[in-house]
Amino acid sequence: MPAQTLPRRLATATRWPVGIALTSWRYLWRTTPLYRGEEEGSWAEDGPPAIPPEVSRHDLQPPSDGAGPLYHRRYQVLIRGSDLSPEQLVEHVAADPNRAAPSEFATFKKTLGADGEMAIGDEYLVRMPGPWDGPVRVVERGARRFRLATLRGHLEAGQIEFSADGADGLTRFSIESWARGGDRFSNLLYDSFRLAKEIQFHMWTSFLEKVVRLSGGSREGGLRIRTRRVAEESFAALRDADVNFESLGGPGWNIDDYCQPLPRERPGPPEAGGVWERARALMEDYEFADPAIVRATYARDAPLQGRDMLLEARFLGLRFRFGVRVSGVTDEERDQDGRPLRVWGWSYRTLKGHLETGQMDYEVWKWLDDGSVEFRIHVVSRAARIANPFVRLGFRLFGRREQVRFARRSLERMVERLA
Repeated sequence: MPAQTLPRRLATATRWPVGIALTSWRYLWRTTPLYRGEEEGSWAEDGPPAIPPEVSRHDLQPPSDGAGPLYHRRYQVLIRGSDLSPEQLVEHVAADPNRAAPSEFATFKKTLGADGEMAIGDEYLVRMPGPWDGPVRVVERGARRFRLATLRGHLEAGQIEFSADGADGLTRFSIESWARGGDRFSNLLYDSFRLAKEIQFHMWTSFLEKVVRLSGGSREGGLRIRTRRVAEESFAALRDADVNFESLGGPGWNIDDYCQPLPRERPGPPEAGGVWERARALMEDYEFADPAIVRATYARDAPLQGRDMLLEARFLGLRFRFGVRVSGVTDEERDQDGRPLRVWGWSYRTLKGHLETGQMDYEVWKWLDDGSVEFRIHVVSRAARIANPFVRLGFRLFGRREQVRFARRSLERMVERLA
């Protein structure tokens, strides 16, 4: 997405005080009945829809790239006597969203796709007062709905859907969003300062009021707004995240191997309840990681293969959250240097937003000929592209040291936990 030119930035910034003043004035003097409620949500009920596989993920900014809690909102209005069917009403709005958008606060400019229609893959730039515009891409287009997803550079990370249906002489138009702050600063403006939240609230309720006028009908009752807040710690926000590298190894990559001998067993297959089996259980539950360094959140009932994990790393009082995904599980007997070996383990790969790129393998080995048991860690990694200059500098100074510290402490903790 091309950067804004200086004249465009100045024009956008000039609109900021005017837009805020008009929006605040109309907000204070509006007479439309509003029924609003807010409650705690859960990812299982409030997570965003999956992005269809045919949609390009290039430059998408999913919730996993954002910061702060996820807000699942639904704005609804009932219309009586609409001149347009639900399909016609959605088509009318989709052909030109500016017909319903409150122009003092937001306008839609199509940057990709044909004018006068909307199709999957089309892109828009939502121009708003302030120093940022909001790029979005159409990810779903049906007869009664269309859905947009945020692109890189948007103040939010998520999706928003516009839809209509009808029954008993009434048409119901809905706006449903699943979004969190695009970054920490955006989240601060949105979640900590009530004004930003109320301005967005007024924007979409104003959109509904204009939809009523476009329909030719009249509003039935008030506007209904429901908000469900999903805590930031929800690991499931990683569902739409991709790995942050294309290939492993080569120039610039660090390759590390660690091996920790564990108490021996008798020669032969792993003993029931023995060291090998207990080490395997600790590995499956990520219990070898020192929680003072890294904590993990994941679905306990999810299968290990493909498991998404939200890791929280702690350093000098700071906390950094990033995602990984289990990419492989090993469970086999094999020969190693002519010796029989029983191996169980798993590996994870870093997801977009992680400070590193690469893969970590964790395995527990038992040499069947003499009963030796070992806990092994194999790492292929390098620093990711970190946008924040302060975080980038800190990782350059301390990242490698902390990575090695985590691995060595994991070996020690495995021994401690087995004891």
